[in-house]
Amino acid sequence: MTMEYLILSVLMILWCFIHSLMISLTVTGYLKNRLGKNFRFYRLAYNAIALITFIPLAIYSGTLKGHVLFQWEGYMIILQLLLLITGVLLFISGARHYDMLQLFGIRQLKTGASHIALSKTGAIDTSGVHGLTRHPWYLGSIFLFWSVFQEFYVSTLMTNIILTIYMIAGTFIEEKKLVVECDDEYRNYQKKVSMLIPFKWLFAKLTNKG
Repeated sequence: MTMEYLILSVLMILWCFIHSLMISLTVTGYLKNRLGKNFRFYRLAYNAIALITFIPLAIYSGTLKGHVLFQWEGYMIILQLLLLITGVLLFISGARHYDMLQLFGIRQLKTGASHIALSKTGAIDTSGVHGLTRHPWYLGSIFLFWSVFQEFYVSTLMTNIILTIYMIAGTFIEEKKLVVECDDEYRNYQKKVSMLIPFKWLFAKLTNKG
C-alpha cells in the first residue's frame, strides 16, 4: 500500500501545482495576449479542467481504505458539527457577496471582462462576512475538508493535509494578485481584516468590551 499512497500524494500535489499555475498572473497574462477576445472562455475552461481532473483523484483516494486512524465520536462530534455548520455558513455568506456568474466563467462570455476580485465591478467588497475574513470560501473549504468525513484513513488524512496546505498557499497567491489589481485599496483592507481566521475582528471586539 505504500506505493499507492506515494502515487496519491504525487498526483494530489501535481493537481494543486497545475491548478495554481493555471491562474497565476504569468500564465493568465500570457494567455490574454495570445488569445485576445477568446480569453473570455478561459475561466469556464479552467473550472471544467479542475473538476474533471479532480474527480478521478477523489475516487482513487476513496479506494485506499485501510485501518481507521481517527473518527469523530463522542463529544468530538460537537466539534465536527461546529466545523461543518461554520463551513457551510461561510460558503453561503460568501456567495451573497461574490459574482457567481463571474466565478463560473459565464459573465466573461457576455462581457469579456474578468476581475480577480469576484464582484461585478471588480471592487473590493468589505461588507458582511468579508468584515470577518478576507477569504471566507478558503476558510470554509478547510473546515469542510475536516468535517464532512466521519472516519479518516491514511488516504483521507493525506488528501486533507495536502488540500489544506494548498488552500493556505493559494490564499497567499491570490493575495498577491489582489494587491496588484487593487493596490492601496486592498492593502488597507489587509490592515483591517484577517486573511483567514478572524483574529483582528475578535481582538477588536475584546478591546471594545474592555
